[in-house]
Amino acid sequence: MNKLTKKLQSPSVERLKTEAQRLFANRGIDGVTVRDIAKAAGQKNPAAVGYHFGSKEALIRELIIDGAKIIDDRRNVLLDALEKEGGPDNISQIVDILIYPSVNLAAPGETDTYNRFLHMLTMSHNDLFYDALAGCLNSGYQRCLEHLRKLMPIKSRKIQNQRFIFLESYLGAVLSARETRLNDQSRDHATWNDKSTLDHFSATISCMLEMEHFTSNSSGL
Repeated sequence: MNKLTKKLQSPSVERLKTEAQRLFANRGIDGVTVRDIAKAAGQKNPAAVGYHFGSKEALIRELIIDGAKIIDDRRNVLLDALEKEGGPDNISQIVDILIYPSVNLAAPGETDTYNRFLHMLTMSHNDLFYDALAGCLNSGYQRCLEHLRKLMPIKSRKIQNQRFIFLESYLGAVLSARETRLNDQSRDHATWNDKSTLDHFSATISCMLEMEHFTSNSSGL
């Protein structure tokens, strides 16, 4: 699968992007300055971010796009193959396509930080995230949702939309937590190092989407 080094750039630019994403993942967007990024990347010029990207926001947009394009490409390849075989046949196939293309994004020798970066970004700058995507780098995600609408036993559009909101939040939070634990070298994280954990995660999402009935005591659904 593609990695985040797909687009060839100068080593200094790649270092700035790698360190910026790591800092954003650990501190949040507003907790990192362009000087912090330049220093972490070993740049003597504190204005290196402005020189190479124009601004901190422009750098953030590029980071969003880099990861989103790889994830979207992976999802679309898997969906094309599944549809060519006459699928999908069940919800779990689509859930796997939502999960697995979003992991193992880092270049060899680097640590995965993209999901943590996105989690921190969307908590404080959600509009920036969607504006950067410009409606064209999440086609795989949208295709997955369309398949889920057809496969879900409950057909109420309102309830489907609610579950998609839960899905998006759950997906981002758990993948972010996974990255955090795997990046912690202070002790072994047996659960997250177990390959079956993501399978179990997938199964819990599928259970939510497969639930047939829901009755609210307050809204009269």
